[in-house]
Amino acid sequence: METSQEELARFFTTVMPHLNEVQRRMVAGAMAVGLGRGGKSAVAEASGMSRNTVIKAEREVEAGTEPSDRQRAVGGGRLKAEEKQPGLMAALDELVHPATRGNPMSFMRWTSKSTGNLANDLVRQGFRITDDTVGRILKDLGYSLQAPAKEKEGSAHPDRDAQFRYLNKQVGVFTKASQPVISVDTKKKELVGEFSNGGREFHPKGEPTRTSTHDFVDKELGRAVPYGVYDLANDEGWVSVGDTADTASFAVEAIRRWWYSMGRARFPEATKLLITADAGGSNGHRVKLWKVELAKLSVETGLEITVCHYPPGTSKWNKIEHKMFSFISMNWRGRPLVSYRTIIELISATTTKSGLTIRAEEDLNHYETGTKVSDAELEAVPLRRHKFHGDWNYTIAQSDPR
Repeated sequence: METSQEELARFFTTVMPHLNEVQRRMVAGAMAVGLGRGGKSAVAEASGMSRNTVIKAEREVEAGTEPSDRQRAVGGGRLKAEEKQPGLMAALDELVHPATRGNPMSFMRWTSKSTGNLANDLVRQGFRITDDTVGRILKDLGYSLQAPAKEKEGSAHPDRDAQFRYLNKQVGVFTKASQPVISVDTKKKELVGEFSNGGREFHPKGEPTRTSTHDFVDKELGRAVPYGVYDLANDEGWVSVGDTADTASFAVEAIRRWWYSMGRARFPEATKLLITADAGGSNGHRVKLWKVELAKLSVETGLEITVCHYPPGTSKWNKIEHKMFSFISMNWRGRPLVSYRTIIELISATTTKSGLTIRAEEDLNHYETGTKVSDAELEAVPLRRHKFHGDWNYTIAQSDPR
């Protein structure tokens, strides 16, 4: 019988106060191993431990650890604040994450909140911590202080930060209810053939991979169009690779394939689906065909589908960009994408230390561009706009009153 997140949290709340540090790690690690895929995230959320600690604990369990009366390893020294106070790391991450700034593709994060304010917030929650300790923990987590740079990409929408907060809230609501949350987007189109691909990899000296000296599109092979779906809760992804055009029909077909190939098995009790997407492109908030195709998917799957768009000009904040696409790019750097099969295999072979897995499949369907959607067709979509920015946030469900 599957264990719910609420039951898991109740278990850790009951057990953890009676265990020392080593025992807590062993229990958390054993639980993560027992739960299987997605277990690390579930245990981290339920126990209040950081995900890195749970990953370390899982490795210790799998490697085998001899029983010991010691609470810490030899030379371990005094317990750190986050080790003495379960839930501290999770509380700090909750405070910092919504205010995270910067380009996620750079793998550098920093917070706009001062250590003093963060410490005060944590003290109000009942933790014992100083601003110096907050600074040390943030540094351990990979945050750093950054000065404003004289560089800006377009003008920011006045409701940008409010939309981020609203989107984060919706993700939290769906996740807590064990409903699927996915991030979707189209990856950069790629030339297929013996073309140079940025980056380098090891080869015998003097034997580099030979590629064409020009980058003209091969008329027979064309360009690959990868559309991705990233499951936030399970650190899993799906990529449909097309060879025609990036259309709303192609995008929704990728979501459909993810659901039947991966999502339905992961969320057998799901009644709702939350999609986070960019404001533009084939899944843009102004694209009529996107809404029409999602309505078809809702009827077919029985899922109530909610879409929350990232504000204009913030596409790099989309989770799929830095949780999945960036690792695909690193995996195939320096390798010519000579065929669609090569692309599929390279995408499918992409993994990370956090446990990311991806399935990829070629979509052989032909998608017409410029498909017109009449006002009557759009009006027939059972779409309910949310009170806050209904153009960016809306729900499609067959039970919605019109």
